[in-house]
Amino acid sequence: MIALALLTLSTVLGIGATTRMSSTRWPRFVTQGLHRSISLYLVVLLGIHLVTVWLDDYVEITIVESFVPFVGTYRWFWTGLGTVSSDLLIAATVSSLLRQRIGYGTWRAIHWTSYLCWPLAIVHTLGTGSDTRKEWAVWFVVANVALVLLAVAWRIVDG
Repeated sequence: MIALALLTLSTVLGIGATTRMSSTRWPRFVTQGLHRSISLYLVVLLGIHLVTVWLDDYVEITIVESFVPFVGTYRWFWTGLGTVSSDLLIAATVSSLLRQRIGYGTWRAIHWTSYLCWPLAIVHTLGTGSDTRKEWAVWFVVANVALVLLAVAWRIVDG
């Protein structure tokens, strides 16, 4: 759930950065810096998530299944969506770290695919999360969806 919250914050800040969100109290570099820092922290939490899944005796998920979507046996569809989401996140992170070497156009094309990462992670959470049948978890997911929808609406209006 923490990784989902960070992904939501990263997505909202990414949308905010595209609108050049800034003011005298909130300079643009703050939005970009938070987006970058939260995204890197998210990758660390994703790594922890993967390692704990590999070490957990309850679920049998291999390293290959963690990076190749829809090849596993445990909730293969929901886990596959999470795998695609994490693969997109990793691609966006690596391309951002290599942005100077790969060029702006290539970076932007790869980075645009990261917008798919968030809805896939939402569906992955709802389909395979252990707490998603609890009321607080449903409201937590609803709040994440609302935040991103508000950011998208702001992006459209701000245009």
